[in-house]
Amino acid sequence: TWHIKKIPQIVSERTFSLDRPKFEAKTKLELNSVCGIECQRKLPVPSLSDLKDLLSYETVFENGTRTLTEVNVHGLVLDPAGNTTTRKSLRKKRQIYGTDSRFSIYDKRFMTNFPFNTAVKISTGCSGILISPKHVLTAAHCLHNGKDYVKGSKRLRVGLMKMKSRGDGRKRKGAKRNGMPSFQWTRVKSTHIPKGWFKGVSGDIALDYDYAVLELKRPHKRKYMELGISPTIKMMPGSMIHFSGFDNDRSGQLVYRFCSISDESNDLFYQYCDAEPGSTGSGIYLRLKESNKKKWKRKIIAVYSGHQWVDVNGEQQDYNVAVRITPLKYAQICFWIHGNDENCTQG
Repeated sequence: TWHIKKIPQIVSERTFSLDRPKFEAKTKLELNSVCGIECQRKLPVPSLSDLKDLLSYETVFENGTRTLTEVNVHGLVLDPAGNTTTRKSLRKKRQIYGTDSRFSIYDKRFMTNFPFNTAVKISTGCSGILISPKHVLTAAHCLHNGKDYVKGSKRLRVGLMKMKSRGDGRKRKGAKRNGMPSFQWTRVKSTHIPKGWFKGVSGDIALDYDYAVLELKRPHKRKYMELGISPTIKMMPGSMIHFSGFDNDRSGQLVYRFCSISDESNDLFYQYCDAEPGSTGSGIYLRLKESNKKKWKRKIIAVYSGHQWVDVNGEQQDYNVAVRITPLKYAQICFWIHGNDENCTQG
């Protein structure tokens, strides 16, 4: 069941202009030497002043200008337990773990309907998910490497799936057009990235803050997926998560997968869903019952950060990592969508 929680408030305190970014960073779909699950366990709980700094955010606009918004946090109860984790079996493997369990969605009845139609393609090579008529959730590292914005993010676009009509281009002999989507590309008006992602704030890339929200220049008319607060592993049916994205090794296909979570910290899920670069930034969702209702509802509970190499006791290990939507992150993303905290009191 989705349990309704009271959400802390994130309030904008002041916004000021920054220099224009250079947009010269290279896009990296895999990250190295980030703080892994062992490292996470040793981290202290951030103080309120730390959180105010980490949750302050940069906004980059279509014309290349940039602002920094400082925020305050109200109504937050800090968890003294720190980065507690639930350990399950861990394996040292690659992106595809044993038998490839991904499904390519070919049937247009599925591809153009909920929940698969909420998946979008980001022009820098990642995936994302529709979270409002004008907003897309994706991974921060698809747009920013911790020091500068990536080259393709200056003229960022979002591709919404559409089915190719019979008149789209020449049909090669023997080629099948069924299930091959094309994209309707929409320009991005502005991009929000939490300050916690930037190296100057955290000292290194802070995986906990690998998320970003894009505001589209024009609203779409599709069904989008609502945000939810990420439950713990033991509160999920079979500990199973689901997500769809555009994996690089299956060009032009929407790829769906589901798997169980192996481990968790307060801010991250560690799992072994089969995935390849390109699916980074996909929205991870659950299907649970609504409180006091018999209806089932899907909600986004994490952002797929991708396949990460981490340093564990001097050895390189790899995980597939997802950034959980905590009450604080829910409050921040909700604030970005609505421009105020009035619509973000419960989640």
